[in-house]
Amino acid sequence: MTRRILSFSHPQRFVVGTVGQPGDRTFFLQVTDAAAPVSVVCEKEQASVLAEKVIELLDQVRRSGVEVPEDADEELIDTEPLDQPIEPEFRVSSMGIGWDPTDESVIIEAHGESDSDDVPDIGDDGGEAPDTLRVRLTPVDALAFSIRASRVVAAGRPQCPFCHLPIDPDGHICPRANGYRRHLA
Repeated sequence: MTRRILSFSHPQRFVVGTVGQPGDRTFFLQVTDAAAPVSVVCEKEQASVLAEKVIELLDQVRRSGVEVPEDADEELIDTEPLDQPIEPEFRVSSMGIGWDPTDESVIIEAHGESDSDDVPDIGDDGGEAPDTLRVRLTPVDALAFSIRASRVVAAGRPQCPFCHLPIDPDGHICPRANGYRRHLA
């Protein structure tokens, strides 16, 4: 099967979004440009770590002397639902982020599943690698992406203050409370 590289340079929109109710949500990375939206399925943890790592990368770039904003204006943070139709291209297996100093862009890559445990280097277009979604963003857009992703992840079920597991609407059996059923007040 031929490798697909879905590449976008400074798209109109790049977001993390979900479909479904908290506790039963499917997470997507979605890019919207001139054509139809391109979506890939990812895990909640992948979206959370990606948001954190983008912030860490921007902090590292800022420390190296590049002028990178520390905060995004609220109107720059996309709050709209995912664009339709949502037809996932693949399920994300691994991700990578990088900084391109030539045009001061953040590069985010999401790789599909493959038979190998090898993760391609950022920008590697070699033939025997998994399908890849590659997005180049300005630092401001990357920051806005990260803020939205963090908010989407946090919008799920609340955590139990004792065991930190998610609490369903009907409560949950807390292992730290010896099986006592806790309800969110």
